[in-house]
Amino acid sequence: MKAATERKIIRWFHMLASIPIVGYIYGPVSTIPQAATMVRWVIFPLVILSGFWMWKGYVVKKWFR
Repeated sequence: MKAATERKIIRWFHMLASIPIVGYIYGPVSTIPQAATMVRWVIFPLVILSGFWMWKGYVVKKWFR
């Protein structure tokens, strides 16, 4: 996969996965127990990991070469 394609995919995932977090903070998602658990334990860590990958992914790729 080309680097530009990878960046686009990760960037779009990062933006789209952040929408439920905004709903958790400002909307009714925090009052729904299943949705709140999903945001806290699945979506939020994935958004953090995708952000770190966009920031320092090239360093991790160097380690595996």
